[in-house]
Amino acid sequence: MISFVDPLVTNYTVVDFRNKATALIEDIFARDKIPIVVGGTNYYIESLLWKVLVNTKPQEVGTEKVIDRKVELEKEDGHVLHKRLSQVDPEMAAKLHPHDKRKVARSLQVFEETGISHSEFLHRQHAEEGGGPLGGPLKFPNLCILWLHADQTVLDERLDKRVDDMLAAGLLDELRDFHRRYNQKKVAENSQDYQHGIFQSIGFKEFHEYLVTEGKCTPETSNQLLKKGIESLKQVTKRYARKQNRWVKNRFLSRPGPSVPPVYGLEVSDVSKWEESVLEPALGIVQSFIQGHKPAAAPVKMPYNEMENKRSYHMCDLCDRIIIGDREWTAHIKSKSHLHQLKKRRRLDLDVVATVENQSISPDHDKELKEKGSPGQNEKELKSGV
Repeated sequence: MISFVDPLVTNYTVVDFRNKATALIEDIFARDKIPIVVGGTNYYIESLLWKVLVNTKPQEVGTEKVIDRKVELEKEDGHVLHKRLSQVDPEMAAKLHPHDKRKVARSLQVFEETGISHSEFLHRQHAEEGGGPLGGPLKFPNLCILWLHADQTVLDERLDKRVDDMLAAGLLDELRDFHRRYNQKKVAENSQDYQHGIFQSIGFKEFHEYLVTEGKCTPETSNQLLKKGIESLKQVTKRYARKQNRWVKNRFLSRPGPSVPPVYGLEVSDVSKWEESVLEPALGIVQSFIQGHKPAAAPVKMPYNEMENKRSYHMCDLCDRIIIGDREWTAHIKSKSHLHQLKKRRRLDLDVVATVENQSISPDHDKELKEKGSPGQNEKELKSGV
């Protein structure tokens, strides 16, 4: 699904994608074919596999510009939104960080447009047959997930090379053309938004400074901004790849509940072994599924900690931070920033204790000590008397 949404449409969401893609999948099934979803963004893929999204009332499209309520809410202060959410949906508010304006705004949007709290919608999904802690049941039977993974060092090198190959294939010309057609006017009007729509995607906003100053600054400065954009693109791409792998581990491999399709890992670190390590095993797995047999390859398994709460609320008074999730809380209390604050607090506590002890010795007590003399002095006087 490429090039089917106008670049200036900013309110196209994962719900829109799910509805469009689901219709295509059902059409493929109707023709006795097997749909293959290639990702991509795992969040969007998850929306196709499980019943995890909440439908709000459809937008009314007319001659006037359609206003996305979620986008409007995101313009407000995060703490104000979170306080409002805590009044209408305290359960969901306790699971969301005030800084996570997107999710807070989404939960408020669900309540405003349906009259039902977001948490109540999720409870209903979980209660459905086949549902679990992370959402409702699977939407299609006999699912199979093939996960291509590689050694992190190898993957990082490939991603860097992919950026270099994209530049060699004309990425800059494509960016200049896109900027001229869709973005230049917004920048001039100071209405540019890199948080919604196509403009938030990786590969464009990283070159903002270069594109808006090209031809308006010295060649040296322009070259520096270009290098900065390229390096930023490489870093963001590698960071996103790590995020996608974490999503597979946390949302697919460690997913609790009965509705979890098998995930088969395919090692792609050594491309010279593509045939025997990737292609042949993948064909064997798919063929077994088509024939209704259990594949010879074993799916990837990861232990799931049922006691771990991914939405638990923790307040660190020491760092003045809100932490959501048991794992995140454990990582926070071991972090350098927290340990630094802890060490700083202990030093302050010791200083306070020392100050209190010094202040507890009153002037009268000092006078009494002088009159009686020190223990050493009294001992000398006693010996002289003897």
